[in-house]
Amino acid sequence: MAKILFVMTGTSYWTLKDGTRHPTGYWAEEFAAPYTALTRSGHEVVVATPGGGVPYVDAMSLRPSMAGSDQIALELEAVLRAADELRRPIRLADARLEDYDAVYYPGGHGPMEDLWADADSGRLLTAALASGKPLAVVCHAPVAMLATRHKGVSPFLGYRVTGFTNDEEEAVGLAAKARWLLEDELVTLGVDFTRGEIWKPYTVVDRNLYTGQNPASAAPVAQQLLEVLN
Repeated sequence: MAKILFVMTGTSYWTLKDGTRHPTGYWAEEFAAPYTALTRSGHEVVVATPGGGVPYVDAMSLRPSMAGSDQIALELEAVLRAADELRRPIRLADARLEDYDAVYYPGGHGPMEDLWADADSGRLLTAALASGKPLAVVCHAPVAMLATRHKGVSPFLGYRVTGFTNDEEEAVGLAAKARWLLEDELVTLGVDFTRGEIWKPYTVVDRNLYTGQNPASAAPVAQQLLEVLN
């Protein structure tokens, strides 16, 4: 069976352009859906965060109105409670790509605070992309690609990717408050950014890179990973 590294944000907030801290973390569905699919298929998951701290779930992602229903919210909470991997993450700096068969980055607004500039994450992403191993990145997590720039150029240059769109950020009421937007920065990075309908599942595969637009895209990305790993 395969061993998958989940690289997750280690912060509980996102600093907006007025200096206030917007409470956040990782988005529950983006962890729970792939974690459930992968572990039920017998694969092993290891969680890594900057500094090795226990990741924070965005409380908004556990609200029934955001999760989809009371039942879905309860199911998400149950997955998070049962996932011991969340409570014993390793330090991202200690993660060695050769120990894993695939790498997965869930989103939430947290990566907009830490992973976008995390050098350890940038090195891991660069190595994973070059390795040919499956690399999956969902929602806001593609912002971590910004940390891969070397002398102004990213290895993701020219890759087809998707991620949380400006329209979706506008819909949640944070576009005007943000210091910058994910879609804009990815375009500046030189990727070929594509999108689907807001809030609908949308995934893009380019070589060994798998990206998903939003929380609803996490489960389809996980299925794509399973097809490769199995």
